[in-house]
Amino acid sequence: MENNNQLKTHFLFEKVNYKILFIGLGVIALGFLLMAGGSSDDPKVFNDAIFNFRRIRLAPTTVLIGFGITIYAILKNPNSKNAPTQNETEKQENK
Repeated sequence: MENNNQLKTHFLFEKVNYKILFIGLGVIALGFLLMAGGSSDDPKVFNDAIFNFRRIRLAPTTVLIGFGITIYAILKNPNSKNAPTQNETEKQENK
């Protein structure tokens, strides 16, 4: 007897989606690395380096861009070029 109920494994995303996702995660990690530092060696002395451009503007912007790239990777549908439109499927059903 042949087993017609073969279990097929499918990934949730395509290869392109995973590449974009990992790029987005890398950009997020870069943003957090840019935020690091700025502390003082002596706890009694305040260091103004915590308020420089890199930590206040650049790093949070980099993290938000990384989140945007990651959201795009999740929402991107790689099969949209090959998928028939709704009108095409209705025409095929009516034939």
